[in-house]
Amino acid sequence: MSENLPSCPECSSVHTYEMGALLVCPECGHEWSPGSETDQEGTAGVVRDAVGNVLVDGDTVTVIKTLKVKGSPTGIKSGTKVRNIRIVDGADGHDIDCKIDGFGAMQLKSSVVKKA
Repeated sequence: MSENLPSCPECSSVHTYEMGALLVCPECGHEWSPGSETDQEGTAGVVRDAVGNVLVDGDTVTVIKTLKVKGSPTGIKSGTKVRNIRIVDGADGHDIDCKIDGFGAMQLKSSVVKKA
């Protein structure tokens, strides 16, 4: 291919392809129009929850699925409220830094929480 298509704005995958008037990412399934790239770049630092709400430092979120925690027999149950989160640039998509009662300090992915 001689075309240089942009990376996916959601997961930064370089394996994007054109489907009609849209660009598609085969890894995460995100679809966008090529003209909206400038809009996406303006919101690159914005962290959104699983529903699409913008998260900021100090928000309270709710865990939407049960999470396994290494070294813990129970894990974090769905519905657990997490208060006073901090948005960070973490590794492997872990972009929320928080303290959870009974577990201590840890990082979560924004895709497993929703704004309370």
